[in-house]
Amino acid sequence: MLLSRGYEVTALVRDPSRLDALRSLGARVEAWHLTPPSLLPALAHGALVLHSVPDIPDSERSVFRDYLTSLRPSRVVYLSTTGVYGRHEVVSASTPVDPFDEKSARRLDEEQFVQAGPWSSLILRPAAIYGPGRGVHIHIRNGREPRSQGGMVSRIHADDLARIAVEGLLSDCTGAWPVADDLPASSIEVAGFCRQLFGLDTPEAPPAQTFTIAGRRVDGTAIRERLGVTLHYPDYRAGIRACIEAEASA
Repeated sequence: MLLSRGYEVTALVRDPSRLDALRSLGARVEAWHLTPPSLLPALAHGALVLHSVPDIPDSERSVFRDYLTSLRPSRVVYLSTTGVYGRHEVVSASTPVDPFDEKSARRLDEEQFVQAGPWSSLILRPAAIYGPGRGVHIHIRNGREPRSQGGMVSRIHADDLARIAVEGLLSDCTGAWPVADDLPASSIEVAGFCRQLFGLDTPEAPPAQTFTIAGRRVDGTAIRERLGVTLHYPDYRAGIRACIEAEASA
């Protein structure tokens, strides 16, 4: 998306071969080496940085933060998680954070580092991310079923999240915002929809392989209105159909 707008793009990833397709489009793809930090590439000061590392190991955290600070970016957008809302089952832009485990506490700590930096910042807290190659439809195709009927789950298609992240990078919007589509649904409901698309029967016996997704109903309209983004996939039905079509043509 950024390349199509004429931006120079550098991607840091642990396994550069994963982004061969991005390299073929003109992006610079570099290996993520924090030891020694001198192996990290230099970027032009004033760059726009999308920080999407899900959970930085303690052994790498200070090196990464020093590196990010040394880049002197003009703006940092951090992809966090709705996990920072803890046990809140209904989330909106006004819901206070309340992390209840170590993982979500670390993500909140990273949010606070980004917000305290000498740059403009925006925090995005995506609900469950799905897209081609990832999500409930992949589990169902592989014979795995939801572990319980659980609560409602909000989701966001990876392409829509990317559009929100790009518009966030190019805006002056600040603060921390939840990101989700318009239709929370239980994993059981989504699994049934996927079985219907694949022509599969509902299992008569409890499945040997299961998966779980934390339940949380998320209202993500506020950040979309601020950034002027309309979702391509406002619900899981449209998104999963598109995923299956994309996977079939890959």
